[in-house]
Amino acid sequence: MSWWSGRKTGLAGLPVEGRLPGFDGATGWLNAQPLAAADLRGKVVLVDFWTYTCINWLRTLGYLRAWAEKYRDHGLVVVGVHTPEFPFEKDPDNVRDAASALRVEYPIALDPDYAVWTAFGNRYWPAAYFADAEGRIRHHQFGEGEYEMCERVLQQLLRDSKGYDVPGDIVSPADLGVEAQADWTNVESPETYLGAQQGHNFASPGGATINDPRTYALPESWRLNSWGLSGNWTVESRASVLDEAGGAIAFRFHARDVNLVLRSRTGEGVPFRVQIDGDAPGASHGLDVDEAGSGVLAQPRLYQLVRQNGPIVDRTFEIVFLQPGAEAYVFTFG
Repeated sequence: MSWWSGRKTGLAGLPVEGRLPGFDGATGWLNAQPLAAADLRGKVVLVDFWTYTCINWLRTLGYLRAWAEKYRDHGLVVVGVHTPEFPFEKDPDNVRDAASALRVEYPIALDPDYAVWTAFGNRYWPAAYFADAEGRIRHHQFGEGEYEMCERVLQQLLRDSKGYDVPGDIVSPADLGVEAQADWTNVESPETYLGAQQGHNFASPGGATINDPRTYALPESWRLNSWGLSGNWTVESRASVLDEAGGAIAFRFHARDVNLVLRSRTGEGVPFRVQIDGDAPGASHGLDVDEAGSGVLAQPRLYQLVRQNGPIVDRTFEIVFLQPGAEAYVFTFG
């Protein structure tokens, strides 16, 4: 039985969690003119906090896009609040490029100073807040999942706002690319940051030297979820930065997918090569790699490097950069 089965018509089961704070702290808007509270009066509003490199948000995007399209003519307004995690995500041009590539066509409030985030008291990516036509927040969802429940909430809020003839079916977005849901039964590797500020499980001999260039080597043996560097790198607060061509990052992982957030410090393309257990990935290559393991770091974003098709076991991932300037921020898995 689904969460909604047997539920009575009306909003008696949805508490009032507060008023919709608004977006006065936004520094700019994409896809729309600035939206004020008056612009949203009488509308059901879904406010979605995101940052474009976040794999957890990317896996919700198919649902957000589908809801925005399906219920637009029934009184729903979806507003994405882009609050950046990494410095390069503060650049509005980068957000604009990412929104275009990802087909995020609903209004986007740019929140580089965390002003809107703070007004909502938010703490998560992704986070969705559901407001009724009177501007009252009636539901929230932190993190991935609960898609049917969220859509049922939207349907009920819309029905109770002005009596629109709201569809009762549930969307089923295509489960493709970075928007595909994680294979949770096989994810045994956690999000892992590669900068000194949040990094852990670093396995290169001698540990990391912070903010000083150094030559690193990979460990002779691996523990699951440990990672290391080889070649000349500088481990900074938020990222590991390659100083000379030929440097590599390796990770002992257990998951279907391997993703890595990357940026080119020089602004030029950085070619790279991926291997799994010392071999080309073949059919297990990700979207941003061919079967031989070749790819190019161009835009600052999340790169899907591995998507396995066979049995999931502990394996060793390695990426070698053929030119200097690569900044590596965080591994995620799916």
